[in-house]
Amino acid sequence: MTAKSAAAAARATVYGYPRQGANRELKKAVEGYWKGRVTADALRTTAADLRRTNWRQLAEAGVHEVPTGDFSYYDHVLDTTVMVGAIPARHRAAVEADALDGYFAMARGTQDVAPLEMTKWFDTNYHYLVPELGPDTVFTADSAKQVAELKEALALGLTARPVLVGPVTYLLLAKPAPGVASGFDPLTLLDRLLPVYAEILADLRAAGAEWVQLDEPALVQDRTPAELNAAERAYRDLGALADRPKLLVASYFDRLGDALPVLAKAPVDGLALDFTGAAAAHLDALAAVGGLPGKRLVAGVVDGRNIWVNDLAKSLSTLGTLLGLADRVDVAASCSLLHVPLDTALERDIEPQILRWLAFARQKTREIVTLAKGLAQGTDSIAGELSANRADLASRETSPITHDPAVRARAAAVTESDARRSQPYAERTAAQRAHLRLPLLPTTTIGSFPQTGELRTARADLRAGRIDTAGYEERIRAEIQEVISFQEKTGLDVLVHGEPERNDMVQYFAEQLTGYLATQHGWVQSYGTRYVRPPILAGDISRPEPMTVRWTTYAQSLTERPVKGMLTGPVTMLAWSFVRDDQPLGDTARQVALALRDEVNDLEAAGTSVIQVDEPALRETLPLRAADRPAYLAWATEAFRLTTAGVRPDTQIHTHMCYAEFGDIVRAIDDLDADVISLEAARSHMQVARELAAHGYPREAGPGVYDIHSPRVPSAEEAADLLRTGLRAIPAERLWVNPDCGLKTRAWPETRASLENLVAAARTVRDELPESGTV
Repeated sequence: MTAKSAAAAARATVYGYPRQGANRELKKAVEGYWKGRVTADALRTTAADLRRTNWRQLAEAGVHEVPTGDFSYYDHVLDTTVMVGAIPARHRAAVEADALDGYFAMARGTQDVAPLEMTKWFDTNYHYLVPELGPDTVFTADSAKQVAELKEALALGLTARPVLVGPVTYLLLAKPAPGVASGFDPLTLLDRLLPVYAEILADLRAAGAEWVQLDEPALVQDRTPAELNAAERAYRDLGALADRPKLLVASYFDRLGDALPVLAKAPVDGLALDFTGAAAAHLDALAAVGGLPGKRLVAGVVDGRNIWVNDLAKSLSTLGTLLGLADRVDVAASCSLLHVPLDTALERDIEPQILRWLAFARQKTREIVTLAKGLAQGTDSIAGELSANRADLASRETSPITHDPAVRARAAAVTESDARRSQPYAERTAAQRAHLRLPLLPTTTIGSFPQTGELRTARADLRAGRIDTAGYEERIRAEIQEVISFQEKTGLDVLVHGEPERNDMVQYFAEQLTGYLATQHGWVQSYGTRYVRPPILAGDISRPEPMTVRWTTYAQSLTERPVKGMLTGPVTMLAWSFVRDDQPLGDTARQVALALRDEVNDLEAAGTSVIQVDEPALRETLPLRAADRPAYLAWATEAFRLTTAGVRPDTQIHTHMCYAEFGDIVRAIDDLDADVISLEAARSHMQVARELAAHGYPREAGPGVYDIHSPRVPSAEEAADLLRTGLRAIPAERLWVNPDCGLKTRAWPETRASLENLVAAARTVRDELPESGTV
């Protein structure tokens, strides 16, 4: 096909779409089902209605081929586990008794059975359920969900493309099942898994699928020759199947590197590649391998992870260059639109001119359609759209919102010494122990306590004017009193105020910093039914006035025990926001760090002796390619130290991280120079404690003993066993006892029981130590 004919054939498509609905109908239906208020049939009806709404919106916008199979009650990787029959042994009985309840048991656990481990989906804030595999795993095909959803879309008269997690990525994301030797490599199961995929592909072909998309984002990471050989073998075998649909292999989030020639030569029918950010390197790499003659190329030129309007002229230039490198060039977002909110039209409080800078899922869909039209019919066909787009880009570039000379001057004046504590850790820890006088194995929580319906109602009433500020603040004071009282009675050593005033750990601060925009309906799925509204970092950042001092000081007035000040760190403020794309991330991080530094210093001045600066996103934001990591970690760790380095030696700085793989950033954790770090460890069986020990981590650490993402209450003995495991890696004088993460999503009854058991476990293990006392 010539470049001209490839352009004429250009069509618009997407890889996936937000699942929740305009009013988070899916969240409400699923949680209603868990509570027994919604029947299984009603839940399925809600889900089907949402799928149809999504497909119709896409089709009406001009998308030529809609995705199916991307919709999920909880997580698409868990859906893949069900599809290939890799149900963990401990969950098989529940799945056999009731498939839907068993599915949610794998995701959330039950009182008697632990859930699957959960971790971050590459470098996003989406969490997936980690497959558990072993040498005895038997795969069996279950294509019912994928076939049913394909038939739903076809019945609407739509062209539909099922989207599945590819077999290589599925195995690379998996971990050895509990009890399986840690050296077991799930990728050795590839030959056992491929026939199952072959059966599923045949089922989809029989159901009417012309194309099936197999997502292989794991191939954008650094891969060994053996892993690349596995990818080559997988697509050689799948491509050779006689009874199959056309195969589109998709990658996203970064450049493929050595995997590109492997996939380009594979006997598949098309590739979907990311051409945004670092993945723009695909343009030259594709030419270097001779292009994709005879194949379809789906070009992801619209950023599927951020919310700024696309530079249409720049994207058209990229698309024009790609013509001639493939038999057919189609247009898409860089990845699933799952990672952005649904629709800017729902926003009422953002200035209309600024709103024109933003593109959520529906607006990105229109951008994709516009680009496909321009590629197929020429720029004259979209002249109006190009003119409006140029005006929007220029408006943002010249806006005073995006540039504050005072903020930029302060950031430019930072020196290396500004990001270093005045004394080394060994001297600081002696001062802190003398000041705080905590017992061995001190107990604490991560920060938040249950956000009850009453608290959410109070915030809604304040926004709606049904109560005044005084009435709202009285409710917050009462909640803090209850949280402090409970912690004292339970016997926790370092307390928190519970954060009842905070809607979200990032949004709360963003709303008080200059340069940020908040949305009303910009919900994005984080995991399961947990949705967040990432704020939009639009301009230069400063802190006009203290943000947390008032409530922290009030909580401290209620108790003699230390109360932690609680802040969200600069890297997490970036990672869990939609960040500006018009300056380096390191520059933005430094601005945020300086604003937070002011808050840390004010907390200390108000008498706060323990200050926690959470950085759960430090690992999440780690570049997928090793070559890109040193530069990132340099500015990320500097930003944390810049936030915390201005305090006295006897002020104890904590940090917290959760639900990520920590082994490859242990050195960076050390470079943060925090006095204490708390980390997720319950689902991963204290793996992080062993990783810290292997690195020789010299500071205090609290690997979690209570999995807060499950409603189950761990027994005191279970928590004690985890503590004993932790003590084999971390000495008692440096080991803390805490949950995995904040308690915001939990209910009060399970929170009370779990924390009482946590404190009991700490006391039990203290009594087992050779000596007890203070540290």
